[in-house]
Amino acid sequence: MGVSRRSLLIGAGGTAVLFGLGALRYAGHNPLVRPPGGQDESHLVSACVRCERCYEACPRRVIVPAHIEDGLLGMRTPALDFGSGWCDFCAEGNGGVPLCVEVCPTEALALPEGTSAENTILGLAVIDEQQCLAFRDTGCRYCYDACVNAGYDAIELSDGGANPHPRVIADKCVGCGACESVCVSLTTGSIASGATERAIVVRPLETL
Repeated sequence: MGVSRRSLLIGAGGTAVLFGLGALRYAGHNPLVRPPGGQDESHLVSACVRCERCYEACPRRVIVPAHIEDGLLGMRTPALDFGSGWCDFCAEGNGGVPLCVEVCPTEALALPEGTSAENTILGLAVIDEQQCLAFRDTGCRYCYDACVNAGYDAIELSDGGANPHPRVIADKCVGCGACESVCVSLTTGSIASGATERAIVVRPLETL
């Protein structure tokens, strides 16, 4: 569909208003945890047409649109949110071939041949010991069990005894989000008053 000169002028005017209201501070781009095939950030942002097919295709519903706070350039591009699920590379939903990659019309999400869940690093899980219930000697080990069940063994329990503490093994973690999706720190008495994140969160590698 063509774009009229009037529409272009309206768009330009809207952009000017945004900058006038302070949206300039969002012009930078915050690193995000991306779906499989989106690890080349510059390619993803330039090739993505914001069609939302990847959101709709994800069987675990963990793909969400990036917000304006994450940067104007990447707004509404796909990011991963492990609030209620994790990325298993569609092992159950499509035999280990990510559906988000299959449905992407522009190859903004694209995987090299031979790519698998085990050799694709989405991010790295990071534990906030001040917020983690296990470090309050509660015996909590949800993240550890979730990681084992996901098949990665990227979290180990240290300090022994009845209340071991979890530790992420960085070179085994792929950032699948299984640990984050089951963390109960926000719902079972966080040690940090006013905490807005779970005690274990997957971070983009660029921020670490």
